[in-house]
Amino acid sequence: MKYKKITFHFLPKEGMDNTLTGTCRDVMAALTAEIGFEAFEDTDDGMAAYCQEPSYDSEALAALVSEFPIEGVSVSYEETDMADQDWNARWEAESYQPIVIDDRCVIRSPRSELSAGATPRYDLLIDVRQAFGTGSHETTRMMVSEILDIEPLGKRVLDCGTGTGILAIAALKAGAESAVAYDIDEWSVENARDNAALNHVDNIEVLLGDSNVLSHVSGVFDLVMANINRNVLISDLPVLRSVMSPDGELLLSGFLEQDSAMLIASAAVEGLTLRNMRTEGDWCMLHFTL
Repeated sequence: MKYKKITFHFLPKEGMDNTLTGTCRDVMAALTAEIGFEAFEDTDDGMAAYCQEPSYDSEALAALVSEFPIEGVSVSYEETDMADQDWNARWEAESYQPIVIDDRCVIRSPRSELSAGATPRYDLLIDVRQAFGTGSHETTRMMVSEILDIEPLGKRVLDCGTGTGILAIAALKAGAESAVAYDIDEWSVENARDNAALNHVDNIEVLLGDSNVLSHVSGVFDLVMANINRNVLISDLPVLRSVMSPDGELLLSGFLEQDSAMLIASAAVEGLTLRNMRTEGDWCMLHFTL
């Protein structure tokens, strides 16, 4: 799949605090996710966002930039076509710094070593072929932390929009019985399968597609996880609710805290009750039960 890379530059007006760039990144990531962008990385003065070429809408992007809601910031951007082999080579070569979550879990590249004396309960090896899913983003960290708190021993789990497979793999490492994962990007599907093999978990099925693939999956799930953008979450909630077991749990992230009320209201319509809420930076994670 070919991707478009959009590099955004945020220029605050003279005299304004440059720390505003971080807020601009969070807001732009949330807004572009709503029009199909699915991976993000920080740059010195802004951020880069990636969108599958068939989903790219240049007019929607131009309108979004022209209506950027943070006053006093000038936004410019340039567009780059990323060939398949360039995207793959870029992220395969990435060796990110190990990420420690709650002193219980380390997420690291297979090309990095554990720190001397480190004895994490869970050691996750994640080879990256896309920008999202290493644990470096707030939403992923919150989701992994919540999974570890749940202690999903013996549970059947579903990972929606799996990316690198990190959430499903974390759940399986923490004792889940089996996992089904899906993603719309064929490279993510391959990446998740490879990462499962790296972590020696074989009780996972990774499927290509969106939530419609669940019509071909039998049975229900004790734990459903979705770290996707707000609009997709709201659209998919009825489907996700339909595949939950009677005492099932649902973890949602991928959206800003300001959008949490909308997700909570949509979940209530499906008979879901909020059990826990986490925030980190401007991002949010919601934990629901039936």
